Amino acid sequence: MQALVFLVDAVVSFFCTLFLLRFMMQAMRVSFAGQIGDFVVKLTNWAVKPLRRIIPGLGGFDWASLFAALAIQLLLSALLVGISGQVISADPGTVALMAGWFAIRTLLRLAVYILIGALILQAVLSWINPYSPLAAPAHQLTRPLLDPIRRIMPAISGIDLSPLVAILLLQAVLMFL
Repeated sequence: MQALVFLVDAVVSFFCTLFLLRFMMQAMRVSFAGQIGDFVVKLTNWAVKPLRRIIPGLGGFDWASLFAALAIQLLLSALLVGISGQVISADPGTVALMAGWFAIRTLLRLAVYILIGALILQAVLSWINPYSPLAAPAHQLTRPLLDPIRRIMPAISGIDLSPLVAILLLQAVLMFL
């Protein structure tokens, strides 16, 4: 049973990451023209395209992608509660609120992990191969986070410490989520 839960959780986390990445890429105006954008779009179109007929994009945000991530995370929460086999003495409204909060919290944490991963990727690529096809999307994804830090803390002797500061701040955010 634990192996099945692990596999379902891994698949749901993978698709939640893709849906959130699609949402974040559109929100931060990252180009979908490269390999990463094409990969994300092809693996998420099965859910996002039908949802866009019901949930339009407003304010420059791809709400269908975010809804897809939330929906599958809510399904995972319900599945985990059902599989646990424990009788929950709370009323159904409270259980639904708990599952909703668990799903939202998980998505927020996943979004922070995506940003941390993009920051690490950007830092490593800046040393190894700054012209990699992954460098531009990582830069575009992290730029809104790094620019305010760079205004406060400019490069020291040509070394940009803003990704390190951003990672530390994101780690602090994770402690509160």
